[in-house]
Parts: sequence; structure tokens; C-alpha cells
Amino acid sequence: MKKINVDLIAGSIIKLMLCLSIPALFAGCKKYLDAKPDQSISTPSTIDDLEGLLDAYSTVNARYPSAPEVASDDYYLTAADFNGLNDAQRSYYSWQKSPNFVADYSSPYQGVEYANVILDALPKISGGDESARNKIRGNALFIRGSYHYAIAQVFAKPYSSSANSDLGIALRQTADAGVKPVRANLADTYTAIISDIKNSLPLLPSSSTLKYRASKPAAYGLLARVYLSMRDYKNAGLFADSALALYNTLINYNTLSATATLPFKQFNDEVIYDSRALGASALTQAKAKIDTLLYTSYASTDLRRTILFKTGTGSSFNFKGTYAGVTGTFLFNGIATDELYLIKAETAVRNGDTQNALIALNKLLMNRWKTGTFVPYAITDQTQLLNIVLKERRKELPFRTLRWSDLRRLNQEPAFARTLTRNLSGTTYTLEPNSLRYVFQIDQKAVDISGLQQNP
Repeated sequence: MKKINVDLIAGSIIKLMLCLSIPALFAGCKKYLDAKPDQSISTPSTIDDLEGLLDAYSTVNARYPSAPEVASDDYYLTAADFNGLNDAQRSYYSWQKSPNFVADYSSPYQGVEYANVILDALPKISGGDESARNKIRGNALFIRGSYHYAIAQVFAKPYSSSANSDLGIALRQTADAGVKPVRANLADTYTAIISDIKNSLPLLPSSSTLKYRASKPAAYGLLARVYLSMRDYKNAGLFADSALALYNTLINYNTLSATATLPFKQFNDEVIYDSRALGASALTQAKAKIDTLLYTSYASTDLRRTILFKTGTGSSFNFKGTYAGVTGTFLFNGIATDELYLIKAETAVRNGDTQNALIALNKLLMNRWKTGTFVPYAITDQTQLLNIVLKERRKELPFRTLRWSDLRRLNQEPAFARTLTRNLSGTTYTLEPNSLRYVFQIDQKAVDISGLQQNP
């Protein structure tokens, strides 16, 4: 049998999809299309080809938008570092209106297109046993749902009671470039996201030796994250429980080196599904300085203070504790057990179950503090406990691209709504709760080509 170069297939497919969908963004697309590439290269034709596409980590796992982290309040920039950024990142950081966000809009859709190529091709390809075919379809559905969710956190409003009338995102559910994308409403957007993830569940294995592949606990965990962002705390808790029932390992931070440049390895024991956000120069260690109040909120015996952060210039501190396990600006945004314990704790207390909230919270923190120093929480007051859980969530999950979604959902609760400010060279930038600037504008080139309605 003729062996096809999977990397070549992957590159050809994604370039073809992008040329067909957003041609003005890519120089050379006309030349590429005019060449009419050999279908044996541009189209997968065997089960092995589809497996190979799933192994294309840089597209399948690493195209998530970094804009939510650039816009978050866990760090600050000096005026000089801010001025050195490109226009898009300056707009993200200062929460300004701008339609020139090419990578954060187009790159996640590359992941969506990959999933659609696989889903469209699989029924036309024979071979492979039922288990292999199920895993391929399950992974593709998970990928599509995951990327659509990530896009919605940047380019659509937070989920609320007005979801049936609010604009959602352009749902891409086929690789057929002849199908013109339209923006669904927000309710339909989340329905499609949840449907893809739920449909993946019966097809996925209960565990995976390859953490860049989806599994049942990964899908349950993603559903918990999605429902949390919708403030559906009942379902978020149920799916967090389902994920933890299958995988619940925590790392004891006492076993880690506080002086290590990279305290965590890639695919560490807490990782259920490994994925990354796009690199962003604003988030380099040399530039991104940890919010002072956040850093001082860690007790001296809380190991996260030295595992997650390092001393920077002057009196500042920088983040180093990415679960991505690599240097640079690539941030882990996958599914891990620590996030799930915090979802379990938050949803339990919100649902009136303070006992199980305390069990989940204390189990996590027991693995985060210096041995023998952590005193388990015993608070039974629901309001006080919820405040503690939310504070610990922020302290546990910096630079995971989750803070932006938390701000968006919590702004809908007056007790937790926050006004954010940035001070740069005498200019103060402000982001009010529920501001329209919590929704970024779609890249204008995509709007011009597709006719999508632009965000205000």
C-alpha cells in the first residue's frame, strides 16, 4: 500500500481550508488553489491518515486564543513593555475596540476545520476496527466543541438569560467551504458546543495513554468548564464529579523543586487533556508582572508562591508554573484535576453542600502547602466559604486563560462584580462589569469576506 506523508496531508488540508474560508488573510492562496493539489496529498484516504491528523499537535492542540489571558487582571505591564507590543495586543491589554485580531480569531478555526475534515472524511473511508473509528470520531467532536467554546469566550457575550437573543459565534460544522458561515445566537452556540462534547463521550476511552488525545474524563471535565461558564452550577458539579470518578490524581507540591526553571513537565500527573493557547509577547516572563495583590494573597507556607512564580526585576514577580512544561509564552489551557476539584468545591457550596465543598477544597490545598502547615478549612457559612473557594480558584489557576471567563460570569453576580483598571503613562483604562469590551471584535477581514455581523 502506498504510504502517504501525514504531515504533508495536514499542511495541505489546513492551507486549503484557510484559503477557501479566509483567502484575504493568506498571501499565495490563489497560487496554491490554481495549482490544484493532488488529492492523494490534500485529502486523507485511510484510517492511518486520520490518526495522523489527530497527532498534528500544533494545530489540533495548540491554536487556542491567548487574548483572554492578555486581557486578564492577573498581571500588569510597564508602559515601555506595553508600547512595544503590536496593535492587537495593546488593544487586548487596554480593552480597546479594535477589529484587527487575526490570529486569535482565525487560528482557533483552524482547529475547527481540522475536526471537520476528519468528521467529513471518516464515513467515506473503510478500514479500522470499531474502537479505532470511535476514538477518531470522538476526538474530532471533542476538538470541535472545545475550539468553538474557546472562540465564544472571546467573540461572544457571556452566557445569560438573554442567550436566545444575543449573538453567538459562526459555528463551522462541515469542511465544505461552500457552506457560508453565519452567526448563531448564543443559546444555539452553547447547544452545539455541548452536543459535540456529549456526543463524543460514548466514543472515547475511559483513559488515554496519550494526553494530547481526548478521553471520557477529558470530555466530562470540559463539560464541567462549559456549564460553569453558563452559571449552571448543578450540571457543572455533576460533570466535575464524573471526571474525577475516572481520574483524580493530584501532585503534592512538596515533591517539586521551587528553584526549577520549569517546575512541571508536560503531561504531568494532573493533566487529563493537554492543550495550549497561542503565544503572546505580552505574556513573556520578562514582561508580565504578577498583580501585587494576587501575589501577596499566598501565605508564606503556600508552595504555590514559589512553585508558580519567580522573582523578577525590582520588587516584581513573574509566572513560571505553566503545566505546558515548556519555556516561552505557550500557556497550558487543557483539562487538569486541580481545576476540577475547584469546580466541585464551588458548585457544591453553591448547591448548599458545604461538607463536600470542604472535602474537595481541603484535599486540593493539602497538596499545595508545605507539609504540616495547612490547617483544613472548617467553615460552614455558605457565603464565607464561597468567597474562599473563589479566591483559591484564582490563586490555583493563573495563566490558564480561565480568569477571563470567570470575570465574565461573576460580573453577573453583584457580590463578585469587579471594575478593572490599567494605568499607563498617566492614562487610566477602565473595564466596567458587563462592559461591551468583554466581547472582542471579530477580525474585520473575516467580516468583510463572510458578511458576518460585527460585534459593537
